[in-house]
Amino acid sequence: MSLICTLARLEAVESGRARELATVRHRHVSDRPLVFVPLTTAGEAGAPLGALVGTDREQPRLLAVPQPRDRDLRFAFLADLAEAVLPYVDAYADAVEPVERSETDPETGRRTRVEVELCLDAPQLVVPSRAGVEYVRLLGRSTRFRRTAEQDPETPFPAPPRVPLLGRWLTHYGDRARVPGSSLLVAATDLLNRHWATGQSSLEDQHLGALLAWIDPPAGESGAAAALRAELGRDRDGQLLCPPAGPATDPAFDNRLLAPAVERYDRARQALGAAEDGEAADELLGALHRAEREVRRLVLTQLRPTWDAVWRALDLVRELPPGRHVADRWTRDRWSFTGHRDRVRAGEPPQPRRDDAVTAARKLAARESAQAQLEAQEALDDPLVMAGRRLAGEAFAGEVVDVTMTWTESKRPSPRPLVTVRTDDAPHLDAGVKAYRSLDGRPQAAEFVGYAEDGGDADAAGGRAVVLRVLDRMGRSKEPAAGSVPEKGDRIVWTLFEHDQRVGPKLPDPEETPWTHGGPPRQDAAEAPDPVTPEDVL
Repeated sequence: MSLICTLARLEAVESGRARELATVRHRHVSDRPLVFVPLTTAGEAGAPLGALVGTDREQPRLLAVPQPRDRDLRFAFLADLAEAVLPYVDAYADAVEPVERSETDPETGRRTRVEVELCLDAPQLVVPSRAGVEYVRLLGRSTRFRRTAEQDPETPFPAPPRVPLLGRWLTHYGDRARVPGSSLLVAATDLLNRHWATGQSSLEDQHLGALLAWIDPPAGESGAAAALRAELGRDRDGQLLCPPAGPATDPAFDNRLLAPAVERYDRARQALGAAEDGEAADELLGALHRAEREVRRLVLTQLRPTWDAVWRALDLVRELPPGRHVADRWTRDRWSFTGHRDRVRAGEPPQPRRDDAVTAARKLAARESAQAQLEAQEALDDPLVMAGRRLAGEAFAGEVVDVTMTWTESKRPSPRPLVTVRTDDAPHLDAGVKAYRSLDGRPQAAEFVGYAEDGGDADAAGGRAVVLRVLDRMGRSKEPAAGSVPEKGDRIVWTLFEHDQRVGPKLPDPEETPWTHGGPPRQDAAEAPDPVTPEDVL
């Protein structure tokens, strides 16, 4: 946690209201996201109890499982979920634009420009909290290897036709959510926590109702009091006023309301199965429908408050203007979506349960690079975030007080101007350390030379005078290009971290994996579905 974040939390505790951590929005929010609020049975993480899903905040689609232990009802839930999610995903798959990109020819090894398709937009999935993100990953893992009756007529428990495809997409979204800065699958609590600091712990910040209470409390009430009521407040029947939908349910709801309703459903179904008279069967069928409707009503009472809270969180985040680099990160999400669309249409097998050594190394390197790039871009986009980096000594801002033109001593001299910057910050500078500034959206590097004679320590004018030698982006002629050298009086922010991350070492192809890392992946194992294990709770 940065110093400025700690200060913001302390101010939130003192004022009783959340404090801003950003002046711009650092995540992409779609104009038409698909909100998914899941609910699971207590004690069995993979047993779905119900869900609200849809793109219309006023008319969500309710999915409920009246008996979560029934495998057929679970598959019916997954089939309904597929019918709600996959059409939304497919709506973005065919709207494309031609884009040129550089690719390596496998035969010659040369880089060539080829024209490929890029989806104009990508579907965004929003869940209430991080637990919802993990539940999406669990659903994907538990369904993408299922066999349908068409694929394997002898499978003992065939899945509905589109459930494995749903699992592949949920797996991709769950995997993409681990990439820093990605917005394909986002949690509402993460969106709020990135832009506001509350006076409670990080664990308490995962309660969406309490988090919203800190950020936007009712009139005349402090955020702390409103958050406490959101967490612990109960009605006359002992039920929570703000159900967590975490996606686990509240024990009081399970014991007092849900368990009796499910038991009535079981008794009605058993009685209907044992009925021999047609007239009695009709009456029992009505009782079964009433018992099922009661379970659906109870599930809706737990889901609707969280559904409304997710949309309220999206409204709050949309009020912030987007950061300059948000569109670039969303473009990478669009490439990710387009790539998975192409793999699905090409008939490739589902994602393996465990990545091979090369794929795992590539994912880890990509995530590390994305994390560093995200931190740099957020600081460049947001003065408040940059203030935290300045407090940490990783950047400094100052006014240019002197510019001295110098050149390299070579047959073709190149400009290397010395720029003196007076700053009140205390950056961690040492001989040879490079500093960077943004010049027309691209980083310009400079090298720390030392401190000016009158600015080695805090002087009468306040601050110290830092001398930098500008190294690049000045053109190829002896005289630097116009605007490429800072001028006296300019106020510039310099960073000690790079704006763009360097590409890591090239990894071998998976077929060339050395024996020390497991050797090449087996083709037969990649194409065959994994065997069913006790972990496959669905």
